[in-house]
Amino acid sequence: MPSHALSSLDLQVLYWEVLGGFFFLSVALGFISQRTHFCTMGAIADVYLMGEWTRARQWMISVCIAMLGFGVLCLCGLIDPTKTLYYTHKWSWASCIVGGIFFGIGMILASGCGLKSIVRAGEGNLKSLVVLLVMAIFAFSTLKGFFGVLRVESLDKLYISMPLGANWASLLIGLVGESFGSAHLFVHGVAEGRAGQIELWWYSVIGVCSALVLLALVLAYKKARQSSLILTGLCVGLIFVCIWWFGASLGYVAESPDTLDEIFIGSKSGRSEALSFVAPVAYLINWFEFFSDSSNVLSTGVVSVIGVFTGSCLSALISRSFRWESFTSVHDTAYHLLGAAFMGVGAVCAMGCSVGQGISGMSTLSLNALTTLISIIMGAWVCLVFQSKRA
Repeated sequence: MPSHALSSLDLQVLYWEVLGGFFFLSVALGFISQRTHFCTMGAIADVYLMGEWTRARQWMISVCIAMLGFGVLCLCGLIDPTKTLYYTHKWSWASCIVGGIFFGIGMILASGCGLKSIVRAGEGNLKSLVVLLVMAIFAFSTLKGFFGVLRVESLDKLYISMPLGANWASLLIGLVGESFGSAHLFVHGVAEGRAGQIELWWYSVIGVCSALVLLALVLAYKKARQSSLILTGLCVGLIFVCIWWFGASLGYVAESPDTLDEIFIGSKSGRSEALSFVAPVAYLINWFEFFSDSSNVLSTGVVSVIGVFTGSCLSALISRSFRWESFTSVHDTAYHLLGAAFMGVGAVCAMGCSVGQGISGMSTLSLNALTTLISIIMGAWVCLVFQSKRA
C-alpha cells in the first residue's frame, strides 16, 4: 500500500486533490443517476410491481464491477482492505438487520434512498429536499443524540466476534486454513494488528473471483446483455473503484506532519471510506451551521453529496427535465417525513445506506454489508406489499 510522508503544505495540496477527485466523480454519479434513473428503491419496486429486472441488473452489475475493482486494487497493493471503514471483527447482526429494515421501509415511503433523494433535489423536487433535511436531523440524532444513546445501549451490544474478520473472504480462509492446519497464521497476524501478506493476497483473490462469478450469473440472462444496461452498471461501478483509489490510496498518509499518525485524508471515521449518502448529508448541514469553526473542515462525504446534487442538476438542465415539484397532499407529506426519519435512523444503525453498504460495503466482501443489504430489500418488499394491499 503506497504511503506518503508529507510536509504541511504538501498535505494541504493533497487534501484538495482528494476532495477534488471525490467531487468530480460524484458529479459523474449524479449525472448518470439522473439520466438513467439508477436507483436501488426503483430497482426493487420494478421487480415487485412489474417483474421488470432492468434496473436491478444495472445495480447488480455496478456492485460486481466495484467488487472486482476493489479486489484488483488490493492485489496491486494500492489498498489495504484491513484499513477500510468496513473491515471489522464484529458481525453486528442486530444493528444491520434492524437498521436495514428501517432503511428499506423508509426509502419506499420517501420515494427513494439517500442517493435518489439528492438526485431528485437536483431536478427541482422540493419533496426530496425536505426528505434530506429530515433524514439528516434523525441521522445526526442517531449518531450523537438521543437515538444514539439508545443505539449504543441496545443494538451495538449485540454482535458476534469473528477473529478472522467479519467478511466472507476471511470465513473461507478460516475454513481452508483449519483444513490444512494453517489458520493460526492468519489469527497471529490479526493479533499483531496486521494481516499476513499471503492472507491478504487470498482475500483479494476471493474478492475478484466472487465478482467474476456474480457478474457471469447476471450476464447469463439474455435480457441483461443490453449495451445500455451494461454501460450504466459499468460506469457506476468504475466510479466506485476510482473513489476507492482516491480515498484509500492517494489519500493515505503514513505519517501526518502534525500528529505523526497515519491518516486518510477527508475521512470522518479515520479509516478509508467510499461513498455513502445519509450521514454525509447530516455532516453537510453541520458544516453549513458551523462554517466559522476552523476545526469543522470539509470531508469527502460532504463533497460527494454536493457533487451528486451538481451532476443531477446539470443533467436535468441539459435534458430540460428540471421542474419544480412539491407535496400533493397531507398524506403525501406525512409518508415522506416518516420515510425520511426511518432512513436517517436506519442508515446510522446499519452503518450505511443502500449505497454505503449496498455498493461500497459489498465491494469489500463485508458480512455486515451483506446483512444490511438483505435487510433493506426485505424492509422495502414488506412496505411495497403493505402499500399494494392498502391501495
